[in-house]
Amino acid sequence: MAEKAQKLESYVWEGKDRKGNKAKGELTGSNLALVKAQLRKQGIIPNKVKKKPKPLFGGSKKITPFDIAMLTRQLATMMKAGVPLVQSFDIVADGLENKGLQELVMNIRNDISSGTGFAASLRKYPRHFDNLYCNLVDSGEKAGALEQMLDRIALYLEKTELLKKKVKKAMTYPIAVIVVAIVVTAILLVKVVPQFESLFQGFGAELPVFTQMVVRLSEWMQTWWFVVLFGIVGTIYLFKEAVRRSQKFSDFIDKYVLKLPIVGEILDKSAVAKFGRVLSTTFAAGVPLVDALDSVAGATGNAVYRDAIMNIKNDVSSGTQLQASMRQQDVFPVMAVQLTAIGEESGNLDEMLEKVAVHYEAVVDDMVDNLTTLMEPMIMAVLGVLVGGLIIAMYLPIFQMGQVVG
Repeated sequence: MAEKAQKLESYVWEGKDRKGNKAKGELTGSNLALVKAQLRKQGIIPNKVKKKPKPLFGGSKKITPFDIAMLTRQLATMMKAGVPLVQSFDIVADGLENKGLQELVMNIRNDISSGTGFAASLRKYPRHFDNLYCNLVDSGEKAGALEQMLDRIALYLEKTELLKKKVKKAMTYPIAVIVVAIVVTAILLVKVVPQFESLFQGFGAELPVFTQMVVRLSEWMQTWWFVVLFGIVGTIYLFKEAVRRSQKFSDFIDKYVLKLPIVGEILDKSAVAKFGRVLSTTFAAGVPLVDALDSVAGATGNAVYRDAIMNIKNDVSSGTQLQASMRQQDVFPVMAVQLTAIGEESGNLDEMLEKVAVHYEAVVDDMVDNLTTLMEPMIMAVLGVLVGGLIIAMYLPIFQMGQVVG
């Protein structure tokens, strides 16, 4: 109930200022009485105050991980400048356009101002702040170094979101090529081929085998196009549901997606980059290595690396060195293992793990750029083969008739 009472609403008001001039505006507050009191403090005599009506369509924008990264960066900057935490929330909230995010920020701010710890307040919103985020904030609060910890978390989130964006770009490009190829082929088969088919009926001669195949395919598509459409949509839906509902199927996909050409290697290197980034962040924050590995296992985004990291956790718990256990798993690149070994021997494990992250983030960046460059001529080649093949199939009878006449 207390959390509900602290929820902020937007109110629109009309009234008169100190000089008796008409004035109107918008103000946020937890209830009507407090908003009126706030207006009186500003020298406004309110005549009409009511809740701002919510838009029929849309409303608050979705709060994305990128929004949380930006929020963390702003808080870190404010606190580094010496601004108190509660005041930092006020300043950040004033500059937010996303009403949903603004409401979230003010709810956390109200919790903190009423005596709740920062990490405890964040734990009320697990949808936006995961265990790793809350644990790191908790460590920063206890160590009295919250501003440094927020800066470290902001860097981790920024790098992670950038890496996700690059991997998404790498995955989207091949899918876009396939979709474009299917759409173009379907349009040609349903709309263009039938025009030629009516022309061929007047030839009176047997059509080439290739042309007959295309004509039959066109006739089938014209009759059953809706079956193809529903089949594709249904397959995509069932695949997504299977991945979401079945852990075994999801793990199977994670295992074999790493074996795909080019894209598999990008996903593999991005998992190593995430491993280095998360482990360096948590270890530098003073989280014990065994506990840090728990957070890392869920953050890599792939079941193969998740299982390998859980094996490493068990090995490290029984006294095995991190680099030795990494080598035994046979999934980490040699360079990542060697840098980890150097970090363990020199006592700078967090710095070396960060170097692992930086290196493989750069590798992923280069691979995505190269994939983009390679895909451009590939798109032309695929579309050329499909469209060219259909055109050849349609013009073969005309060529043959020309040869007979000649």
